[in-house]
Amino acid sequence: MSKVIVVTSGKGGVGKTTTSAAVSAGLAMRGHKTVVVDFDVGLRNLDMIMGCERRVVFDFINVIQGDAKLKQALIKDRRLENLFVLPTSQTRDKDALTQEGVKAVLDELRQEFDYIICDSPAGIERGAHLAMYYADEAIVVTNPEVSSVRDSDRVLGLLNSKTALAEKGDGSAIKAQLLLTRFDQQRSSNGEMMSVEDVLEILAIPLLGIIPESPTVLRASNVGMPVTLDEKSAAGKAYEDAVGRLVGEQIEMRIGSAEKRGFFQRLLKRTA
Repeated sequence: MSKVIVVTSGKGGVGKTTTSAAVSAGLAMRGHKTVVVDFDVGLRNLDMIMGCERRVVFDFINVIQGDAKLKQALIKDRRLENLFVLPTSQTRDKDALTQEGVKAVLDELRQEFDYIICDSPAGIERGAHLAMYYADEAIVVTNPEVSSVRDSDRVLGLLNSKTALAEKGDGSAIKAQLLLTRFDQQRSSNGEMMSVEDVLEILAIPLLGIIPESPTVLRASNVGMPVTLDEKSAAGKAYEDAVGRLVGEQIEMRIGSAEKRGFFQRLLKRTA
């Protein structure tokens, strides 16, 4: 059975698109047929991070409006057999997205793919709402700073109240997990950023992974490569571990050389 996962956060610049690329690549590397869909109409960046911007002919909006078939718009990744990208329009606005159109495309994708990763735009407006509306699960991407955590808490409220699952009224809800990005253990210890425990206490959702601050993330984006394909990157390894947890593997939480084994073991136990 296929699964739709939205990568979301209220605040921009926290790493949603980087995460969407890394997670989709990680799933494909595990043998799951995966497609990543760009919902950020007008400000698309996913195709650049995936390294396929020159291959875009048709896009998500063309499919919704009937100007192209879904198979015409899907771009197959050249590095991973099971990975596909559905880019969006760079010239339209978010009003081009319709609830009926999004549902039709996702329903068609469900017939072919194991995982559908929805790369949400920042904010809580139309594009972000439609990216999460039909999701089965959510990855909430947050930086260890107060404004980012506060905005993520707002998004959690929307996930629990304004999605197709929530509107059923039978207690169904999107399973949401936290991905903490750009984390630096030393700066956290010095009080320069929030601690993992502080973020978890505020958001009160399971911890999927901790992505360390790393220059390899920017380098990977600049060359059009999901960071999970960089075998020497600490951030890439952290994303790979997060993908493992996403599919149900028991993987110890760790972060670079600053890892404190007992502390992170307690975090895992707490969020299990």
